[in-house]
Amino acid sequence: ALPYCTHLVYGYAGIDAKTYRLKPLNEALDLDTGRGQYHAATALKSPFPSLKVYLSVGDYYDLTEKNTSEKYLKLLESDDSITAFVSSARALLKEYSFDGLDLAWQFPQPAPIQTIDHILESKGYAHRDGFTKLIRELGEAFDVDGLDLGYTIPPHVNESFFLDIEQLKDRLVYVNINAFDQNNQQRNPEKADYTAPIYGAPGRDPENNIDAKVKLWSSAGMPLDNIIVGIPTFGRGWKLVKGSGTTGVPPVRADGPSPVKSLSTYAGYYSFTEVCAILNDTTQGSMNKVHDPRYGPYAFRIPNENEENGIWLSYEDTESAANKARYVKKAGLGGIAVNDLADDDYLGRC
Repeated sequence: ALPYCTHLVYGYAGIDAKTYRLKPLNEALDLDTGRGQYHAATALKSPFPSLKVYLSVGDYYDLTEKNTSEKYLKLLESDDSITAFVSSARALLKEYSFDGLDLAWQFPQPAPIQTIDHILESKGYAHRDGFTKLIRELGEAFDVDGLDLGYTIPPHVNESFFLDIEQLKDRLVYVNINAFDQNNQQRNPEKADYTAPIYGAPGRDPENNIDAKVKLWSSAGMPLDNIIVGIPTFGRGWKLVKGSGTTGVPPVRADGPSPVKSLSTYAGYYSFTEVCAILNDTTQGSMNKVHDPRYGPYAFRIPNENEENGIWLSYEDTESAANKARYVKKAGLGGIAVNDLADDDYLGRC
């Protein structure tokens, strides 16, 4: 894949909840004292001289039930914490020859049933100001060494509450909009729906689609060629039951996530290889496939008389990925980010 890539983002690093320093999440895998994957990643610049390799911090990999996104907010409340993070990030990037840092910062993501009173956390806009300060100080420190700074925004972050885009845009080489998981089983286990639509489907939240997110950032002053659209290499599945109906047209009544498959460890989460296997498996009945260029493909199988084997699956395939690439090109955006290579069909079995 690298001959077609301008950037490779290694994920993920995390934050030490006590010191607020940047830290590897798996020292035995990442550091030279272990398997040395950090240096293995940056060494790819030798055969691909135009490639830039970034280290990403955050994402859900740094979150557990005991280790929530609270530390990402706490860090923003203290100048000393921001300084500790900036200095440790600069040192780690330089030590392992990374070209920049990708901030996959973990702001709270409210559930769809919450009201606005619950969405806005108690610190008001202090965290927005703290994040602006963090970006500014990272940018100033990185300028000394020629390091880049990018930002990956997860779905469902309240941009107007947590982000001062006008203040951020000049410090970021890109914003990567992870415009997928707009719907998933964690947010709504009882309703199967499109997970990564380009445009808003009728009756849905008008902000939960790629086009709306792109317009939000561009209208706030982010240059179009600095806006990246993230697309998933995985699918999301729900379990269909008797009351789900037979048409499969979303939104569809569901009964939580569909079962775990062989490669994934989360119910209803399937790598692209597993998606292909599900689509081609006829032992439990054929899958009905529907492709809408506005909202993306989905497939479904109604349950049998015992309410078994029913599934509704939203996914990305080569056709929908190409369709999003055409959208990006027509809009004059900076490019596509694939999230992530580990879930792609890297053996070419599909």
